[in-house]
Amino acid sequence: MAVNKTINKSTKSHGAMKNCIRYVLQEQKVRDGLIYMTGPAPVDINADTVYQAFLEEKRIWNKDSGRMYNHNVISFHEAERIEPEEALSFGIEFAEKWFPVHQTLIAVHQDKEHLHIHLITNTVSFENGMKLHNSKKDLEEMKALTNRMCQERGLSIAEKGKDFYGNKLSEGEITSWSKDAYHLLVNDTKKSYLADCGLVVLEAKENCNCKEQFIERMNEHGWKTIWEENKKHITFQNANGEKVRDSNLSKTFSLNISKEALEHEFKKQNEKQQQAATIRESYKQNSRREHPHHRR
Repeated sequence: MAVNKTINKSTKSHGAMKNCIRYVLQEQKVRDGLIYMTGPAPVDINADTVYQAFLEEKRIWNKDSGRMYNHNVISFHEAERIEPEEALSFGIEFAEKWFPVHQTLIAVHQDKEHLHIHLITNTVSFENGMKLHNSKKDLEEMKALTNRMCQERGLSIAEKGKDFYGNKLSEGEITSWSKDAYHLLVNDTKKSYLADCGLVVLEAKENCNCKEQFIERMNEHGWKTIWEENKKHITFQNANGEKVRDSNLSKTFSLNISKEALEHEFKKQNEKQQQAATIRESYKQNSRREHPHHRR
């Protein structure tokens, strides 16, 4: 099962494009060199060369303004039998079919329990200089293509209007961690340490299922977490002594980073893990029925 989500956020600056490319190519997220670029591409794919390649096409066609790039995330259910190399192949095929005349950077992220692919697409066509536009109908057809590709590979199909676990989505709900908040954070120029803390908190709360694990994760990223039962707020402090309070993050970036919100998130993560374990066991049972000679 794969869910394909377009990140609907204004991306009209060089800085936003460079930051997004840099984020997608982080070594701790991309392992085993599972990256690729369609269209005119540099020999050595890294944040600087991809950024320059995108800019070169824009300047060739004199279209270095407006929306700079398109960002898609294709996420696979953690119980799906798909290898990282297969995920990269999936991303390349999707890019070549949906963005055939636009440069697209494809990177497989393995930093979560489920594999997911980031696709960053140059909005200016290298073939005719036309700008990329996706209508509501285009987005529906994009999801249909993703489903067809899943079917061809023997993967399950996401039920319309529901998430990986069969839960009904509310209108406008973001299925993965807040991408809009991510863009606000990476584009923050006033207090870089505040944005850095926000990014780490978002990543940590997505991957932790208890307070202790969250504190350890924050510490791994250079942020000491002061979470005391007799105090209302959580305080984060980096190696330079700069402090950030949970309420400040919430107010600055329209996030809900409080003790109650984080504990609720941990509970959800535990429920998801239990649901995933049930699905995996169901897959195993079905596999045994289909291949009885494999039983011991």
